[in-house]
Amino acid sequence: MTCRTQPDQRRAELARIHIVAADLGMDRGAYEQMLFTLARVRSAADLDHAGRRAVLDHLRALSGPPAAPPRRRSAYPGRPHNIDSADRGPLIKKIEAYLAAAHRPWAYADSMARRICKRDRVALCEPAQLRKLVAALEYDARRRAKPPEALRP
Repeated sequence: MTCRTQPDQRRAELARIHIVAADLGMDRGAYEQMLFTLARVRSAADLDHAGRRAVLDHLRALSGPPAAPPRRRSAYPGRPHNIDSADRGPLIKKIEAYLAAAHRPWAYADSMARRICKRDRVALCEPAQLRKLVAALEYDARRRAKPPEALRP
């Protein structure tokens, strides 16, 4: 954790004041009127620490609640939510291992589930259907492991 010196903190607070005021679309007259009403100054440069706090609090109140942070993308997009279930978890993890080895996304396994099991997603498959998917992926892995015809002796 870094400690800010007073001049650095003052600069950061003044910058924040100017940014929030610009985001709110305040014109110069409204901005100066706000500064005078809250702290009896015409310029933000003349604000002391208490004045900067008062102006920042007022601007935060005008801007409303902070926006929710953006949702983080999953490290494994499309990964089934029930990967840790007792009956399906080991099979889904095996499917995940085959997908990782082949450098394929979960969307590939979902498309296999649609073709083989008539389910929209891997997460909706029953254990017997998951075993079919594992067998198909295992077959695919063996097929990819063979060298192409042109390279065979």
